[in-house]
Amino acid sequence: MTFLDPEFWTALLKIIGVNIVLSGDNAVVIALAARSLHGRQQKQAIFWGSGAAIVLRIILTLFAVALLSLPYLKLVGGVLLLWIGAKLLVPEDEDPDITASDNLWIAIRTILVADLIMSLDNVIAVAAAAGGHWGLMIIGLAISIPLVIFGATLLVKVMERWPVIITIGAALLGLVAGEMGWEDGAIESFTKGFPPETKYVAGAIGAAFVVVVGRILAGRSLKEAEEGRMKSEHGNANTPRSTDTAG
Repeated sequence: MTFLDPEFWTALLKIIGVNIVLSGDNAVVIALAARSLHGRQQKQAIFWGSGAAIVLRIILTLFAVALLSLPYLKLVGGVLLLWIGAKLLVPEDEDPDITASDNLWIAIRTILVADLIMSLDNVIAVAAAAGGHWGLMIIGLAISIPLVIFGATLLVKVMERWPVIITIGAALLGLVAGEMGWEDGAIESFTKGFPPETKYVAGAIGAAFVVVVGRILAGRSLKEAEEGRMKSEHGNANTPRSTDTAG
């Protein structure tokens, strides 16, 4: 795969796309952890915390690329990505439990730890989109992560204004998952009987699966939230009011 190969640029766009979409939560974490700092210290916390998290994420992704060459792991990773993509479409009720600090180093540590905990989806998706090409993966991360860090606020606002972007991102994860699962060496004896372009069909099926399942889960979540709200209101309405009696 070379710079002149269209497949190289397609994979690069996939890496940038999935990383930007999946880094929305990480951007929120960065903002929450540094919100009690002011001025220069806040900028330092964001810069150094994000920088350390990026280095560790790249190392983890390198390991993920190597592991995905083993039989069955692409299938497992593909299933996990399908679930991550579907859950991306389910509305979140609560913000991440991130404690702000007015101490620079504690804020940096909080950003680093929280980012790593929340980066499993990023690591798997980027490794899958890279298709085993380490150089491509590093280039994609190098381009997309700064965009996320410096455009975190803008990114969140854009997703809130145009929710379809989240749906497109979830579908992209399904696409990557389908293609990755199809290329697993454990099922090569089956897939080699099909033309190479069949992996794109598998990707399209994965994208459709994520969107459909995600919509179903989102509908159930909204229904449960509405039922809970109605029960709460009904319970409050039936609560007897205390009356004062004159003595």
